[in-house]
Amino acid sequence: MADSSVSFLLDKLTSLLQEEVNLQKGVREDVEYIKDELECHKAILRLADALEDKDPEVKTWVKRVRDICHDMEDAIDEFNLRLVDQHRQGNNFSFHKVVFALKTIIARHRIGSDIQGIKSKVDNISQGRPNIISGIGSSSSRRLSSSLDSQGDALLLEEADLVGVDKPKKQLSDLLFNEEPGRAVIPIYGMGGLGKTTLAKQVYDDPKVKKRFRIHAWVTVSQSFKLEELLKDLVQQLHNVIGKPAPEAVGQMKSDKLKEVIKNLLQQSRYLIVLDDVWHVKMWDSLKLALPNNNRGSRVMLTTRKKDIALYSCAELGKDFSLEFLPEEEAWSLFCRKTFQGNPCPPHLEEVCRNILKMCGGLPLAIVAIGGALATRNRANIEEWQMVCRSFGSEIKGNDKLEDMKKVLSLSFNELPYYLKSCLLYLSIFPEFHAIEHMRLIRLWIAEGFVNGEDGKTLEEVADSYLNELLNRSLLQVVTKTSDGRMKNCRMHDLLREIVNLKSKDQNFATIAKEQDIIWPDKVRRLSIINTLHNVRQNLTTFQLRSLLMFALSDSLENFSIHALCSTGYKLLRVLDLQDAALEVFPAEIVNLYLLKYLSLKNTKVKNIPSSIKKLKHLETLDLKHSYITELPVEIVELQRLRHLLVYRYEIESYAYFHSRHGFKVAAAAPIGRMQSLQKLCFIEADQGSKTLMIELGKLTQLRRLGIRKMRQEDGAALCSSIEKMINLRSLSITATEDDEIIDIHNISKPPQFLQQLYLSGHLENFPHWISSLTNLVRVFLKWSRLKEDPLVHLQDLPNLRHVEFLQVYVGDTLHFKAKGFPSLKVLGLDDLEGLKSMIVDEGAMPGLKKLIIQRCNSFKQVPLGIEHLTKLKTIEFFDMPKELITALRQKGGEDYWRVQHVPVVYSAYWRDGGWAVSSVETFGEIESDSTPSAARRSLELPTLWKV
Repeated sequence: MADSSVSFLLDKLTSLLQEEVNLQKGVREDVEYIKDELECHKAILRLADALEDKDPEVKTWVKRVRDICHDMEDAIDEFNLRLVDQHRQGNNFSFHKVVFALKTIIARHRIGSDIQGIKSKVDNISQGRPNIISGIGSSSSRRLSSSLDSQGDALLLEEADLVGVDKPKKQLSDLLFNEEPGRAVIPIYGMGGLGKTTLAKQVYDDPKVKKRFRIHAWVTVSQSFKLEELLKDLVQQLHNVIGKPAPEAVGQMKSDKLKEVIKNLLQQSRYLIVLDDVWHVKMWDSLKLALPNNNRGSRVMLTTRKKDIALYSCAELGKDFSLEFLPEEEAWSLFCRKTFQGNPCPPHLEEVCRNILKMCGGLPLAIVAIGGALATRNRANIEEWQMVCRSFGSEIKGNDKLEDMKKVLSLSFNELPYYLKSCLLYLSIFPEFHAIEHMRLIRLWIAEGFVNGEDGKTLEEVADSYLNELLNRSLLQVVTKTSDGRMKNCRMHDLLREIVNLKSKDQNFATIAKEQDIIWPDKVRRLSIINTLHNVRQNLTTFQLRSLLMFALSDSLENFSIHALCSTGYKLLRVLDLQDAALEVFPAEIVNLYLLKYLSLKNTKVKNIPSSIKKLKHLETLDLKHSYITELPVEIVELQRLRHLLVYRYEIESYAYFHSRHGFKVAAAAPIGRMQSLQKLCFIEADQGSKTLMIELGKLTQLRRLGIRKMRQEDGAALCSSIEKMINLRSLSITATEDDEIIDIHNISKPPQFLQQLYLSGHLENFPHWISSLTNLVRVFLKWSRLKEDPLVHLQDLPNLRHVEFLQVYVGDTLHFKAKGFPSLKVLGLDDLEGLKSMIVDEGAMPGLKKLIIQRCNSFKQVPLGIEHLTKLKTIEFFDMPKELITALRQKGGEDYWRVQHVPVVYSAYWRDGGWAVSSVETFGEIESDSTPSAARRSLELPTLWKV
């Protein structure tokens, strides 16, 4: 991956030469010389990456190139740091001006000396460059842009990738549905990459399975599981599915108590628990006693690579389920689907493609990976494909399938352009059990400097295209998506993760401190600390930190100090991510990290941000979500490179509680319009000096997402004027001061045409008609609008609207969904529409609706007329609805059951005797007194409404 280091450095050198930097005489020429020499080396580095594991000479040379790149990067960053420090000390007094000038000269002299030393090293590597192959750099380095669909092809080994999945899926489902009353364990085992997790997920997500096993949970175990954390996760999932908050005491419980809690939750229920990626017998021994054999037909699915674990886990009662390698023709079908997007293989490529396919050994993950790498190849040039076949074949020796898999994915990795290699390697800093937030990853990539600017695109949009490219190459998999199809979390497949971690360690890309016996490299540039700080302290390595991230720390950070952690080499930090840390006070030393671009204190207990934060002139992301910050100093406006300012916290008492979300205040006189780089600003509280604030917001023309709390009616006109200037706005959330305060945003003559998400909480005298022109709208959530006119009239023709939720929105008695209306709607939620008595669905309305939620509509006693026309419905959930409606839907004797009999899952939930009772339309008998309101109801809860 040295070509990545070189390319990254070349970008920095170009920037250094383009900037008006007064370098010493001769230094600029030296920089240009180094740049030209590295450009020459770049041509062979791509091939060197593939050969360095086999050729010690090549490996040594590549390491020298990488070290020189790091030294040059250090010299540039230290020079910039000195200039920042000296500029900060400069002022209007003549004596200090002289001192400032002298220190600037010293800085220029230091970088000149550093660059001369680096120039000498570059000469040495140029003379010692190995002669690998002549004539490289032609067609092998050319790439075509992928035309794969990032939505349909995003999941690694999806059901579409598992050729012949119907048979094993049915077999597995039959094992779940058999009449054996005892708790049965069904282990799915086989080599990594065969699709064990994917098959289990297909079965687990089947609506019929969810209907049979109302109590269910999916637990990813991983190789280095921590039992208490795993048990806490399971407790939380079980409480989520039964619709009750987990007790606060769970966080302090030990393993034995947690097991007792789980057992009590499951004792009276038929449950399905999936344990994904089990590596150790002791894990099953530790957990099985918490999963009661309650003779209700409960099931445990378990995926593992180890046959002994599979046989051991199902020894008492159960049946193992092994996956096999794909037969030749099914493998060929999958290969063509991934390589040629489902089209036939061109005849002139068939021979070479079948030879490549043989090397995959019928392993689905290998086929998907190499197919993704080949998808961007020039199909007209057979030489490119033959070259892949030749180099691929030379990599594979023997019959060790795991080693074969590693080599296949290594080839897929080596085929990546340099900017994607850095991005993929960066995922190694996250713990193996960690689902990686989409936007968090993008912001980190940008802060690290991995994202190159492209004309007409923001860096975030470019980074998103990188992520989609990795998805299209089947190097990442989507974990969760939003209701409108956007990715929320992603991860690497575990075998790919092994390969990436090995490369990261070998190339000293990142250091992962999660074990006490870690072998530290000579120099640490990126440090990921997992579980505890004790693994970092008192080692003799040299820190040259650019990034410091912490995950799942059990340590108290009451007196946290970066200096105590690593006494030197941290002042060049670009990334500091302390998310979820037990931190209560803002660490004062942070404000001296002048080059810092990314700072996260998300989910900490920090209450105050000092005014000295203004020193962080390079800061681009400030993530204070779910911290205790309620006010920011006026000096925040001096951070004029800030792109993402995220400050809010939720109260989880009720999704329908008006004051559930807290934002932040800033001084009324703060000229927030100076922060011209802002793309995301949420949630700013506008009840103090709000008119001035509304005017200032109009200067933020780069805003993509804006969240406003506590808006007053009289400031609506000023906000409308500002919104008209926000031509890049994608998401807008406005909440009034109280639920009866009018949101006056009607007078927008030029609405932001790219707007995709709209959230309005407060009284609307009339429906804002400009909303009807927003053809890109995907989500509309309206709360406490209390409209007298039917809102459907204004929304039904929007072509891309996928998710609509209403809470106290309409005071009329009928909602009429007309034919051809809402052509793309997938989720519809109606809550607390007090006057609503009926709902009419014309044939042809909402043709793609998958989920319908109707809640707390006390006058709604009739089954929605025409609901039988909604043939794509997967789930209907009624919460706290009149008994007349529920009775009419009973399978036995319900006069309107025929209208919903095509829907796989229909539930009714209601409050009884201090707990939720749930029933299915098949029996409408009470299941449990403490059972759940709906999964759909949870989709309405506040934390999912605003994803930033």
